[in-house]
Amino acid sequence: MDKAREKSRHGSIDVGLGGILKGLGDLVEKLQDLEERGEVSRSGSIGGEGDKIRGIYGFTVKVGLGDQKPRIEPFGNIRRDTKSGRAEVQEVREPMVDVFDEDHHLLVVAELPGVRQQDVKIELTDDLLTIVAEHGEKKYRKEVLLPRVVSQETMQMSCNNGVLEVKWPK
Repeated sequence: MDKAREKSRHGSIDVGLGGILKGLGDLVEKLQDLEERGEVSRSGSIGGEGDKIRGIYGFTVKVGLGDQKPRIEPFGNIRRDTKSGRAEVQEVREPMVDVFDEDHHLLVVAELPGVRQQDVKIELTDDLLTIVAEHGEKKYRKEVLLPRVVSQETMQMSCNNGVLEVKWPK
């Protein structure tokens, strides 16, 4: 018996896909500890059972100006199930999104690798922007809270090389 399995048997290491997902789930809970350390960004992927399971997880810690508290924003397709408390790989990924409130416009930038503009659907309700995109096996969904209410009529959208930009002039 190899050492990793022997240690697993004694409870000191949990190996295999289930152990990795549990570890990532625990990481999600502990991200709050990183808030006071500035801006951090990490990502990675997990594979298992051939190409049947592929988990992608990442997070970024965003630090604003002034007294604004740092925010931790996850992305990927690994999320904690609220009922069981276990981490699960889901079919729909959550893309990384940035919101820029500039002098002349409000800009939302989302990373949607493998997606074209015709694959993107945008829903806007007051200050809540919902991005849904699907191309082949790539599926994305993200709800973004905007800093203010914007209008659908003034919205401009473009998607080039998997980078979606949604802009509202002020």
